[in-house]
Amino acid sequence: MTENDNSGLVGKARDIAGEVAHEVKAAMSAGPIIPGTPGSGTPTLEEPTEPRDPLPPKPAQHGPIPHSPTGAPSKDSDTAAAQQGARLTTATGVPLRDTDHSLKAGPRGPVLLQDHHLREKIMHFDHERIPERVVHARGAAAHGVFRSNGAASELTKAAFLAEGATTPVFTRFSTVLGSRGSADTVRDTRGFAVKFYTTEGNFDLVGNNIPVFFIQDAIKFPDVIHAGKPHPDVEIPQAQSAHDTFWDFVSLHTEAQHHAMWNMSDRGIPRSYRMMEGFGVHTFRLVNAEGATTLVKFHWKPRLGVHSLTWEEAQIAAGVDPDFHRRDLADAIEAGAHPEWDLGVQVFPDTPEQMFAGIDLLDSTKIIPEELAPVQVIGTMTLNANPGNYFAETEQVAFHAGHFVPGIDATDDPLFQGRLFSYLDTQLTRLGGPNFDQIPINRPHAPVNDMLRDGFHQDAVHTGIAPYKPNSLDGGCPFLAGEDMSGFIDVPHPIEASVKVRENPATFDDHYSQTRLFYRSLTPVEQAHVAQAYTFELGKCYEQAIKERQLQALANIDAELCATVAAGLGLPAPEPTIPLTDETPSPALSQIGGTWPIDGRLVGIVVPDGLQDLSDVRTARDAIFAAGMVPLVVASKGGMLTDGTGDPIPVQRTFLTVRSIELDTILLAGAPIPGLDANPAVDAKGAAPSVGILDPRVALLVQEAYRHGKALGGWGDAATVLEGSGLPDAPTGVYIGDDAADVVTNVMTLLGAHRVWERFPA
Repeated sequence: MTENDNSGLVGKARDIAGEVAHEVKAAMSAGPIIPGTPGSGTPTLEEPTEPRDPLPPKPAQHGPIPHSPTGAPSKDSDTAAAQQGARLTTATGVPLRDTDHSLKAGPRGPVLLQDHHLREKIMHFDHERIPERVVHARGAAAHGVFRSNGAASELTKAAFLAEGATTPVFTRFSTVLGSRGSADTVRDTRGFAVKFYTTEGNFDLVGNNIPVFFIQDAIKFPDVIHAGKPHPDVEIPQAQSAHDTFWDFVSLHTEAQHHAMWNMSDRGIPRSYRMMEGFGVHTFRLVNAEGATTLVKFHWKPRLGVHSLTWEEAQIAAGVDPDFHRRDLADAIEAGAHPEWDLGVQVFPDTPEQMFAGIDLLDSTKIIPEELAPVQVIGTMTLNANPGNYFAETEQVAFHAGHFVPGIDATDDPLFQGRLFSYLDTQLTRLGGPNFDQIPINRPHAPVNDMLRDGFHQDAVHTGIAPYKPNSLDGGCPFLAGEDMSGFIDVPHPIEASVKVRENPATFDDHYSQTRLFYRSLTPVEQAHVAQAYTFELGKCYEQAIKERQLQALANIDAELCATVAAGLGLPAPEPTIPLTDETPSPALSQIGGTWPIDGRLVGIVVPDGLQDLSDVRTARDAIFAAGMVPLVVASKGGMLTDGTGDPIPVQRTFLTVRSIELDTILLAGAPIPGLDANPAVDAKGAAPSVGILDPRVALLVQEAYRHGKALGGWGDAATVLEGSGLPDAPTGVYIGDDAADVVTNVMTLLGAHRVWERFPA
């Protein structure tokens, strides 16, 4: 390159920088710039319908200085590589008239393989990120076993669901939106994927902790994820939906309102993976040994109950311990508190219309209330071992919604149909080729005799010379499995005879009644949390039009909810645009009201310095261990506590390192005076307000735990800690006694309800 050529490049860079500076100065002359605007234009309240060219970058942005792929200078502008034209097209410039519906054999028929737009759109989406997963990148997993009770043997011929069958499993939990390095406790949907290594091949039940999804058709999956992911210009906010693009999409695409409502409830911030429901989301078709078919929905019911974090706990944990959920899962398994889930099914007759109680079973944005179709338990999963290597197992495990076994098949749910394509496609980039099933964690525990050959990362050494059918050179091997040998059967199900269309059936059109059903099924405390979540999320949006549009959606769900959120946003509450239906609440949708096992709960025992008699602490620890919980001794400094009479007691947490969010309950073995490091210059928590001679960090610990509705207990001088922490007289859910074992027993009773719900205003 000559000196003059180089000067030209520098000059071009200066020109672009000058144009940007000019635009910034012009924008500033119109008034102060408040950073945070998502784009360079102002959105309208209604969805724009007048075609226009793409908006330019914001004033403070420009693209790379243009070069050719081989580094040669280009005379193009810095926007030449951006999208062009006002109309939606394919990658080859073909204009499109519809991008919301897959090409189907009739409105209710299966998706057609010839849908080139679906193929291109999802194929490109599946390969947008390497090497981590496009969605569900942040995950944790464990090995376990599934034991069938035989209750499903009349519904399906699947061998792993026969009575007494025991099947190894590998289960991965995840968040959807965040990168691998994001926090565990963000408000998000969680993945709940189970790989069954059955004697008939692998079956993958790839679901979520929410039973409905944002969209009804897989062709919209790239859209909802693009909307939820960080803004593409600044890559923020990470792992959360509290931003303009998400609520822009949800408020315009109202079929997403039901899933959004679940996400805004406490379900969006689970206490742990161990206390999280799982759902297959779709309707599946089962076929039994006689060929009879049944439709079902799969449910995972945690033995520990369904529990959540408070919003403040989730925010604290994201900073104090971003690995909160994966740590909880691994620690519980290591401590022997093996988490368990019952697998259940809701059963429906396989009728031609595939409806139940007026609800379309092919619509993934709908649930069937358990009061209408009870969940029947068909087996239990126990997770009993952590992975030996995160990358080799948790990161490389490849789930596929189309990994079926004989006796289980898909339905014509258009979201399900698209997933059957997408999962295979995404592994090609993420795991480097078509042989990902040969990675150790993915290998089936059944004989494999396929005719697939070669390719990247081929680990098998195939023999023979005839990988085709029919053949005689390999003696005809492999042979087909007949029906009498449990060969897989694609259930011969009639489809609607019709023309090719990009449409949904009319039964998909109701986007509000089940959203209203879910909200009305919650207790007042849970409803208050939903209102808080919407107010927070919409309050983080920049554009008023988006807030107003979502308020209109809330008005079509519940007037009181809409009014509460509108007041928090400082906006008027609109009137509904549709009649509000009178939905019968479903108590099964609430998390509050029962009692559950307390296995694996973490109990903090706060011990003051210089305690002369540790016998009560030993008694409490023994009682906690005996109950299947985990005691964590908290003191002013690490090391061992001794009193000269019994075994030393190890300290697991100090006042510096502990925070209330990691403890399910707190026991006070006295009133700790300030430790040597109770100094804001050493520990910022040392500035917490307290009364009397009490370590301020213990006061903060107790204040937070009380505010979050956790049970508290203590003996000795514990009452002075409550007073020094500013708790009210006769606080609810606090037990102070003289006997440590008695205190533990009473606190355990309170802990069975997960929280002291009476403390929460509603």
